[in-house]
Amino acid sequence: MQGLRGLAWLLVMQSLGELLSRGLNLPFPGPVVGMMLLLAALASPQVREPVAACADFLLSHLSLLFVPVGVGVMTHLSLLDQYGIRILAVIVLSTWAGLAVTVLALRLMSRHDAKEADAKVR
Repeated sequence: MQGLRGLAWLLVMQSLGELLSRGLNLPFPGPVVGMMLLLAALASPQVREPVAACADFLLSHLSLLFVPVGVGVMTHLSLLDQYGIRILAVIVLSTWAGLAVTVLALRLMSRHDAKEADAKVR
């Protein structure tokens, strides 16, 4: 029952995000706005516990969510044959770019934390 409540919370937050995004002409997609609303709502145990139960269920069945993607790839093998190298290059480059940005952000945050720690010691 907790998992269904969690799923309901997820769907409500996504729907609210869609409404806000479209109603206010925000430059962000509705699911992104809904994720931000969910992030704020997770401070409450009434939301956090059911969503955690739903997330555990979804993560335990994550491999099933890749079946439609695999079927899609198999039905479009000709496109993969035509654009496969380009797709692979985009995936590799975007992964490396994401990793580089994460490393830079982590370094900036760790320097900031070190400076704060030094300031508290003095």
